[in-house]
This record gives sequence, structure tokens and C-alpha cells, in this order.
Amino acid sequence: MKASKMLIPTLKEAPSEAIIDSHIYMLRAGLIKKLVAGVYTFLPMGLRVLQKIENIIREEMNASGAQEILSSAIQPKELWEESGRWQKYGPELFRFKDRHDREFCLGPTHEEIFTDLVRSMVQSYKSLPLNIYQIQSKYRDEMRPRFGLMRGREFIMKDAYSFDVDQKASELSYQNMYETYERIFTRLGLNYKVVLADTGAIGGSVSHQFMALSDVGESNILYCENCSYAADEEKATSSFEEEKIEEWKELSLEETPNTKTCEEVAKFFHVPLRKVFKSMVYYDEQSKEYAMFIVRGDSDINPVAVINVFHSSEAFVRLAREEELLKLGLYEGYIGPKDVKIKVYLDASVTKISNGIMGANKEGYHYCNVNFSRDFQGEIRDLHIAKAGELCPRCGKPLKSERGIEVGQLFQLGSKYSLPMQCTFLNSEGKLSPMIMGCYGIGVTRTFAAIVEQHHDANGICFPFEVAPYPCVILPVSYEDPIQKEVADLLYEELKKIHPDVIIDDRDLKAGFKFKDWDLIGIPYQIIVGRNAINRIVEFKKRKENSKEELSVEEVIKKAKEFLKDK
Repeated sequence: MKASKMLIPTLKEAPSEAIIDSHIYMLRAGLIKKLVAGVYTFLPMGLRVLQKIENIIREEMNASGAQEILSSAIQPKELWEESGRWQKYGPELFRFKDRHDREFCLGPTHEEIFTDLVRSMVQSYKSLPLNIYQIQSKYRDEMRPRFGLMRGREFIMKDAYSFDVDQKASELSYQNMYETYERIFTRLGLNYKVVLADTGAIGGSVSHQFMALSDVGESNILYCENCSYAADEEKATSSFEEEKIEEWKELSLEETPNTKTCEEVAKFFHVPLRKVFKSMVYYDEQSKEYAMFIVRGDSDINPVAVINVFHSSEAFVRLAREEELLKLGLYEGYIGPKDVKIKVYLDASVTKISNGIMGANKEGYHYCNVNFSRDFQGEIRDLHIAKAGELCPRCGKPLKSERGIEVGQLFQLGSKYSLPMQCTFLNSEGKLSPMIMGCYGIGVTRTFAAIVEQHHDANGICFPFEVAPYPCVILPVSYEDPIQKEVADLLYEELKKIHPDVIIDDRDLKAGFKFKDWDLIGIPYQIIVGRNAINRIVEFKKRKENSKEELSVEEVIKKAKEFLKDK
């Protein structure tokens, strides 16, 4: 390919909205162009990278025994009502009506569509197991699309769905996908960690996320180096140092004027922050219910745990407002679980605190010497957000943390969709049974951004060979120079015999400009043809290592057979 015939819209500076490196470099390298917030056009170079990522995913999925299909992004309301998700999914769902007033959505995910497809075509256990997948655009009406391809309103996903006769068989399908994902992300050149995850709006009993490690990741990962425990912050649990056993003291009501926060209360009574109980009331707009949640004063309440208690979603759960608290007989800053008329949930760590302090549900007052079971009751759950330094729930060693970009997730769905949607089969005994399902997603465009986030330097992108838009560029310093042109053309013709996607930069531009372009775009190998061409000597540059060596024309052709043909 001749560079003079290519669209290479590189930029010296990225638009002001680009904050993280992957977004900056993808815009500057001319890989993508913003259409509107959260929606991007893939330009020629970017599309080639995207297609290579998709092809690696496709190769490994096919090798795993999965079969590819392509369904519509337009989904009828009726299927979502069958699964119970039409209302539960919330405002992120793009909803619309056609001219006949029939309601649809643009698919953010395809559980309902695949379940409907399989129930209409599979009737017998003899047709199972089955794993089908697609690579297709998804749509979510994000409130704040940001960070380029990291969080968009339109994105490309690989989603797969397995259908099995029972839980044991489904777990084998799940393990197959787990191992397939390991191969995919390894081939893509990502440094990743697999962690336990919350099932969220998709549902199911077990889930793992594949996290590309990055300081700009939106997810916090808690892990233990001693026993290999790892979980996303939403799912992670932790324990604390054993509390010293104290003799229970008599409950007392104490006046605490203008003392509302846990920090203020701890300071007022000269006690450790953990001794103060943090009580918060949440409201679920779907069930119309209030509930109180309690953690230690040195912890924070995990909002995902709250949502799971309500069996709801993020769109419908919120903190109770002050006027609502007053109707419940509660005062903001002085909330506590004693004698309340709403359900109470508390973190297990609260039960270990002797003689704690909590709000008295009376303005300006707190209870001291509070002890669970004697002074208040409640259902025990894992409610606190785990933090680095707290203890691993498996082995008791201190947890560590890193940030990560979620690039893939696996779910054991069980019969969550097959039961309500009557996706059944005749088992070996001739009885109807619900299929046991699994769901497996890869954010293709997110993965693209994660690769750039992990593979760049101050000069631009350093693409791994397997996903680079082109493997090699021949760079004559001056294509107008007849000797440089002759050597560059010779190398171009010889290297094309080894790999069809070699580029020659025949543009009439200054050498420095061309060098910056290809460093920015991230082509793995550059062959620079300069003044030494008269001696048939060129420079061979590895972009990632930023290393150069002088080679004869014959040597560089021989080397090209190693780094192009073999790969």
C-alpha cells in the first residue's frame, strides 16, 4: 500500500475532551473520529485494528466449538417483558416505537434474543450442548459517555450464549469459555487479571471478569498474593483484625449537639472510628420499599450490595431524602437501627463491635454502648466496600489493589432466562426441562482501547504485531532522491512477496513529519532508507523497543522473512 493513496489524518494535538492516553492517541493517530458524544467512526487504520481483534476472537471462539450468527440490534419489547427486564433495565435502554406504535429497543445485550432463537429450534437433549455467538454493535444510553471507546453509547461486543442439559454440563461450557478467553486476551497482548464479579443486570449465580490492568481503569480490583483470591470491588469481600472482647456495658442515651458524621461522633466520644455505626437508608422505586444498611464507621457501604438486597438495579435505588426520613421517624445524621419499622441489614463486621455508638433517631442524640442482638436486630450481609490492607476472606492475609479495564465477562445464568421464557427441551426421560444457560461477553471496542492504553509511549502507540493495522512501513527520507527511491521500491516489492500489507511512504513530506506519523500510529517495524542507500545500507527500527540497527538491503529482506512471514 502506498501512503500517498491512504487516508492518514493524524493530528498534532487531540481535542480537548480527550483525557486518557488511549483516547488521545486514537484520535491523534487518525484511528477514530467522534461523531457525537459516545459515538465514533472508525477510520481506515482503526478499522483494520478492529478487524484484527475481531478475527482473533472469532478464531478462538470457533476453535472452542462455538458457532457464529448475526442477529438484529432491534429487539421487540415483548421478549424483554417475558424475561422481566423491560422495566428493570432502566433509562440506559434505548426505547422507541415504529409507525404501528409497536415498542422496541436497541439491544444493549442479547439474552432474550438468543433464548427465543434456541427455544424455537431446539427441542431435544440430543441437540445440546450448544454455544452460539455474534460480534455486533450494542447500544446503551449512557448518561455520561467518556474516555473514548471505554464508555460509549454505541460499541461492538462479542456475546456468546451456551445452552446445556444441566448445571454440571453448563459448568463445563463455562470453563471452556474461561480458557478460550485466556487464549484470546493473551494473543491480543494484554496484561490481564481474572477476578470474581457481580452479575449485575445480566443476572445469574457466578461471574468472572477479565480485567486489563491499567491506572485509568474504572474498576478497582482487590487481590491476595498469598492465595490468588481476586475480585472486582463490587464483588470483593474482606475481613478485619479480630476485635478485643469487651464486657457489654449498659446502653445509654447521650446528647450530641451538631455532631452528625461518623468522624465527628468518634472525635466527640474519643473512640476509634470503627466503633461508630454508619447507618444509611435507601429507597427502591420499583418495590416502593425502604431499608436501612449499617457498616463500621471506617467503612463505606457498597451500592451494589444494596441493589442486590432489593433485587433491583442502579436506575431505581437511591438514598432516602430528608423529608422521607422524617416520615419514617428518622433524623439525618442521627439514624440508627433501634426500634425502627423498616428492614435492617448490617455488615458482618458490625456484629463484632462491642459497645459501639449509633444514632438514636432523635435529633442531637446518639446511643452509646450499643451491641448487636441485645440492642437491635437485623439481617447480616456483606455490605462494606473492601479496601487494600483489609484481610483476604479466604486466607486472612492483607489484600492489595490495582485498577483495571473490564474487557470481558462470563456469567453462569442457570435458568434465569430459560424458565420465564420457556426455553425447554425433552430430556433423556422424555420430560420437559429448562435449558441451563451461560453468557460470555467481550467488549471489542473496549479491548481496542485497553490495548492502546497498555501499549504506548510518549511518541504514540506501540501496537502488538497481531493487531497492528500494518506490520511494516518503508520510510524513504526523500522519495524524490533517485537512489533512495530505487532502494525503497526494491524493498517494497520484495517485502510484499512476504506479506501483502507492507506500506511504502511515498508522500512528498518532510522526513520528520513522516517519522512522527508512523511512531504515532504504532506500526511495529520501520525500514528507513536514507543517505546510506547509496551503499545499500538502511536502518531497521523496532517501534516498541525504539531500537535501530543498520543492515544491508539483503540482510533486511532476510530479517523481514523472520518477523513477517513466520508470524
